[in-house]
Amino acid sequence: MERKFPRKIKRVVIKVGSSLLATHMMKPHERSLKSLVAQICDLQDRGFEVVFVSSGAIALGLGEMGERVRPSDTPSLQAAAAVGQALLMRLYGDLFKKRGRVCAQILLTWDDFDSKLRHSNACNTLQKLLTRGVVPIINENDSISTEEIKFGDNDKLSAMVAAMVHADLLIMLSDVDGLYKKEGGKLTEKFSEVREITDEIRSVAGGARDHNFSKGGMVTKVNAVEIASRAAVPCIIANGQTMDVIRRIVVDKESLGTYFFEKEERLIAHKHWICFFAKPKGFVTVDDGAAKAILKGDASLLLPGIVAWGGKFTPGDAVVVQDQAGVELARGIADYAKEHLDEVSDRKAKKPFIHIDNLVVTA
Repeated sequence: MERKFPRKIKRVVIKVGSSLLATHMMKPHERSLKSLVAQICDLQDRGFEVVFVSSGAIALGLGEMGERVRPSDTPSLQAAAAVGQALLMRLYGDLFKKRGRVCAQILLTWDDFDSKLRHSNACNTLQKLLTRGVVPIINENDSISTEEIKFGDNDKLSAMVAAMVHADLLIMLSDVDGLYKKEGGKLTEKFSEVREITDEIRSVAGGARDHNFSKGGMVTKVNAVEIASRAAVPCIIANGQTMDVIRRIVVDKESLGTYFFEKEERLIAHKHWICFFAKPKGFVTVDDGAAKAILKGDASLLLPGIVAWGGKFTPGDAVVVQDQAGVELARGIADYAKEHLDEVSDRKAKKPFIHIDNLVVTA
């Protein structure tokens, strides 16, 4: 049965997990690498634009150094990433060159999304590469970014990239066929389509199956879908080991994997950036009255509604807004620094701490 997409597919972001790129001995999975490159080149021949988000640097780096177990300390992970990233790009470069193509390496950190200037620069670079027919190969800059290794995952990165480049489709390839239902702790029927990320969908998402290879799992993919879908990017989670899976999804429109619909009411670009890209520099706790007003979605957060705060933020920084039980309600851009909140006179003024245009309800 042919899958129906909401619009014509032109620009595709493809994310591939480490389990498809490295063997269990942490050596390059040559057949899989060749297949991926061949499919990407085939899409380009058909007029599609492709952005490739590739994992595998740490796994291949460990294998190159003769290691077989993923270490837990950050310096060892950073060292493995540095070795593996060079190896990975050499492999990709050779494979694309044999097909008359050029690829480019782009290493990103959270700061490249948190800063609007760096976000714009990265977007412009990607746009220029795509117009020149170059395949951007993106990965987290694990070799220098402590937080990226500790908290980051390439599923989330691929969703943020898909939103950045206004992709028409995000495909996340792993070693599973999609998202499955669970009954009695066992996987049963696969979800062919998911229209909305509900509590049921979150409950069936499991963790990573092989910690030697990746930090992600189905739960990180579902989280990534939420980011992309709010930017009007539909997503597919599919098995990268399926023969010609990319061509069959994009060109033949086969109903492979699990298809996640985009949100009908997407966040505008500015609020999407606040919600998912801007890194919160602190938090404010609000009273019950302010909490109710925020959840209605039609009011700014005024200074008198704030009862506690923490972190280190200045005007223009993102902050989390929480209720008195510590539950996150919203995120927004502060108009005041933390030091200003320490002054009682400022808080008594009925001025907005976060203007409604810079406030996104996340509860």
